[in-house]
Order: sequence, then structure tokens, then C-alpha cells
Amino acid sequence: MVVSNAAALEVRPTGAAPVVPVAASAEVEPRSRTAARVGAYLALTKPRIVELLLVTTVPTMVVAAGGWPSLELVLATLLGGALSAGGANAANMYLERDIDAVMNRTSRRPIVTGAVTPRNALVFAIALEVVAFVSLWLVDNLLSAALALAAALFYVFVYTALLKRRSPQNIVIGGAAGAVPALVGWAAVTGSLGWAPVLLFALVFVWTPPHFWALAIRYRDDYARAGVPMMPVVRSFARTSVEIMAYSVATVACSAAFGAVAHMGWAYWATAALSGAVLLGLSAQLCATRTPAVAMRVFHWSITYLSLVFVAMAVDVLLR
Repeated sequence: MVVSNAAALEVRPTGAAPVVPVAASAEVEPRSRTAARVGAYLALTKPRIVELLLVTTVPTMVVAAGGWPSLELVLATLLGGALSAGGANAANMYLERDIDAVMNRTSRRPIVTGAVTPRNALVFAIALEVVAFVSLWLVDNLLSAALALAAALFYVFVYTALLKRRSPQNIVIGGAAGAVPALVGWAAVTGSLGWAPVLLFALVFVWTPPHFWALAIRYRDDYARAGVPMMPVVRSFARTSVEIMAYSVATVACSAAFGAVAHMGWAYWATAALSGAVLLGLSAQLCATRTPAVAMRVFHWSITYLSLVFVAMAVDVLLR
């Protein structure tokens, strides 16, 4: 039954409580429940991680195309990549729900709070992967679809199910999944791969350990309580700092190798050199100070670094 505004504004004694239309008040709760449910399912996909993965996709497509690719191709690749990464993250939460319940950092995730049941989370994850594979295959090509699916399967079964609880090298090997979007972007444009995308893959691959270990230093106690053998838990702060420095050097080296192979111009080289110098400087500071505060600076800058390098390569191509 629809209540008009005029009917709602009936005359009432001074000081009496406002009359709230029954239909309007009845609609508020279902809408809020629906919004909360949608938010819970969105949280399963770890949107912030998905955003970072997509940052590496579009610039790669620009370099592969030698200019701006078609808007349809870019949007299709972004959508397929986001769905695939989101499905993998949802499956990750399904498998790690016992760990998430113990760690303060993850204790508010949807499965832990009961906002989404484990079964529904798993069905949601599988559905996202199916839609991602089909959409990438139909609009892009089979290679890009297969690469995205392989990355998701690797993340779920190799990193989450096999390595996460067993090896301090979990994020080193598991980082391969997060490096695949660069290959997907290149394959979407060219239908093939080559040395340039392989070096971009390597860049993100070696960038992942210093990025993640810096954050793990901050949450070392969380991981220790959950029994997860992250590097800062099973190795000393000094050893972890040296490892972060070593992988940071490898990251900068990969950025230089890509610049040479892809014949990048001054915009890329200047950005890669300056941002890389900051990354190395912060990593060296971490080795010297061994403090969580500096570790978090490394973590935050690592995100900025990766974004700057990939955006710079796209800008470099477009300027030329």
C-alpha cells in the first residue's frame, strides 16, 4: 500500500510524536539489510587488493598496444580480472576462516562475523571465477582467460591451502598469483606473450615479499597467535630486514630490465629511478633501525612505488 505525502501530514496535537508512515518505516529495515549483505559479499573480494592488481593491468595493455587500446577491451579485461581476483580472495577467506577468527586484523571479515556463511562464500567464489573465465574468453581471448584462472587456482590451492600454514616462503612463491595480471593485460591485447610482459611479471613477483613482509612485521603477533609462519614470525627482525632489502634491490633491477627490453623513454626511466631510490632508501633504513614504524613506511611506499612505475610506463608510451 502506498501512502501519499498528504496523508502522512495529518493534523495532530501540539507536542505529539510525529506520525511515521507505516510503508516508509517498513521499507527501511529490508533496504539496510540488503545493503549490509551486498557490502559483506563485496568485502569477500578484498576490493583494495583487487584495485592494486588492476593498477598493473591497464598500463601493461597500453605498452602492449603501443597506445591506448579500445575502451571495450580495457573494460572487459578489467572486469574479468576483478572478478577472477575477487573470486580467489573469497575462496581465500573461506579456507582461512579459522585463522581470520584468531587475528585481530581479520576478525571482522564477513565469514568470521557470520555476515556470510562459509558455504555461500564458496559458491560465490566459484561463480565469480566461472563468470570471469567466460567473459575474458569471449571478449578477450582464451590465453588471457586461462592465465587469470591459473592465477586464481595458484593463489587458492598453492599459496592458501598448501604454503600459507607451512612455509615462511609462502608469500614468495604465492606472490606469483599477484604478478599474473600483467600477463593477462598483455595477452588481452596481443594474444601472446614475450620478454617484456615476463619482466613485468618478475617485477611484481619480487616486489611482493618486501611489500607483504613489511606489513607482517607490524602484525607479527597476530600471525604468531594464528600459527602462520610468516618470515617476521620465524626469523629475526634483522634477517627479515635483510630479505626485504634484497628483494627491493631485485625489484628495482627488474624495473630497469623492463625499461631496456621495452625501450622505455625518459618519463619511465626518471620515475623508475626516483621511486626506486626511495624504496631502496627506506629498505636500508629498516635494516639500520629495525622498527615497525619504518617497516610501515616501506609498506606504504611499496604501494606508491608500484603504482608510479606502472603509470609511468603508460604515460611514457602515450607521450611518444
